[in-house]
Amino acid sequence: MENDDARRANIELKARYPDPGRGRKTCERLGAEFVQSEHQRDTYFSTGAYRMKLRESSLGKHWMIWYSRPNESESRKSSYRLLPVADPDAKRRIFAASMGVKAEVEKARHLYQLGPTRIHLDYVDGLGSFIEFEYVVSETAPEEDGHRVIADLREAFGINDEDLVAGSYSDLVMMGVPAHGD
Repeated sequence: MENDDARRANIELKARYPDPGRGRKTCERLGAEFVQSEHQRDTYFSTGAYRMKLRESSLGKHWMIWYSRPNESESRKSSYRLLPVADPDAKRRIFAASMGVKAEVEKARHLYQLGPTRIHLDYVDGLGSFIEFEYVVSETAPEEDGHRVIADLREAFGINDEDLVAGSYSDLVMMGVPAHGD
């Protein structure tokens, strides 16, 4: 993630994925490069059309993330902006007091990179195991290729229609969705 406020875009897909071991093996088989493991806490604030969250990472990099994405279970475009945060505790208190906290999500994330696509193997506290694909749109990775790449990855990882997730982890937390498949 770069250190500026430029608008960016991904093509994304999220699904329940109860076998992270199988996910790691599939990443290796496809030649995806393991990047890092981290613990993240995302605090979602009450906003209008855009979603806004503070991401705190065990790796010491913290971000305010503004994004807009439809709640669809198929691959979809997400537009977002990033702003680095030096003091996440202070930012969380200020935004919580002024806007209110919508949800908090804690997760362990294992990140792999395959070309322009980030593969997240996530374990979300209270929700279970998930996989997420983020095809990063750029001049060399056009948006129109993203849906095809995501479809190919969905097939390679054996993701079924019933495992697809339309919303964000915060949506699942707010709906009180119980852990599944772990």
